[in-house]
Amino acid sequence: MADTVNLEVLSTRAGFNSAVRHIKKTMEIAAGLERSNLGDVVFVMDDNELTNNRISLILRMLLVDKLGYKTASTNLSETVEDLSALAKEFAKWKGVDLIAAYHHPELGLLIANPKSEEDLAGFGQLRKRELLVVYAGLLGKETNENCQKAACLALNLFEGEKVTVPSALTQGKFVYKKVFKPQKIEAKPAAKAKSAKPKAGAKKTASGAAPVKKVAAVTITSSASSSKMTPRYAVVVQNELFHNGNVEAWKRIVASYKAKHPNLEVYIYYEGERILDINSLFKWGKVKHGTAIEFAVAGDQIQDVAKLQRYLYQGASQMFEAFLHGPVNSVLKLF
Repeated sequence: MADTVNLEVLSTRAGFNSAVRHIKKTMEIAAGLERSNLGDVVFVMDDNELTNNRISLILRMLLVDKLGYKTASTNLSETVEDLSALAKEFAKWKGVDLIAAYHHPELGLLIANPKSEEDLAGFGQLRKRELLVVYAGLLGKETNENCQKAACLALNLFEGEKVTVPSALTQGKFVYKKVFKPQKIEAKPAAKAKSAKPKAGAKKTASGAAPVKKVAAVTITSSASSSKMTPRYAVVVQNELFHNGNVEAWKRIVASYKAKHPNLEVYIYYEGERILDINSLFKWGKVKHGTAIEFAVAGDQIQDVAKLQRYLYQGASQMFEAFLHGPVNSVLKLF
């Protein structure tokens, strides 16, 4: 009965193919773990198939079952803002390999090599009551009591406690070395037999072609999720009260942003808590003049954040009515 339940996913073609892809990817990652930290391996791969569910399975199977890593976990008692100091401390722990797994409330499961300042920065901030798990091991060698001690001490540091680090954790071969993602080389398009004539008045480069607009590159982190998230940006309420008119303006601004960028998500926060329904909090008299409301944007190829902030600032002022024109269910073309 148990075998039937476990193998049920293989009863369909889609399920079987998904399982095969997962096994191949797991074996590929396992080969890299013979010499590298799991967070670094995932960072270099940047595979779109490494979803939150898949990476959680890999953490359990490779780190715990295969390599015997010790773990310590907690629901954080306080929000942790500055992670750079922690990375510098963990970089001194040359006697053990460390991996941190943070269950981000919006982006899902994220993993990082905590000895890397860049990796930990990908977590943003560690929020109160969210789950954090630390794995400690020796990259294939048999683990010892120092590994369990390292996992627990690391967790204490994340919680803001002062700890005494034994010398056994600072002496060894597990020295952090910065890793770089291989650059993808885009194939050049095939040359056309006959080029089209440029439009009249169009500017030309030295080669005679119209100039190409440069697009800023997006920084990639080592998180398991392919999505990225901006810091939280504050919008100070300029209206005397943030009333229903301001609420409707914000809803239409966000809807316009989503229509332009359907793959991006806008998250709104008030007093440190995420707001799932604007109407549930922003009622008449609830949010007053001078109060800060925060927002963040998550996804790939994040754009137009500054423009979104300007519109939200206007929507939180006496000029909110500019966003209420047009049919009720129409989407404004703001972006």
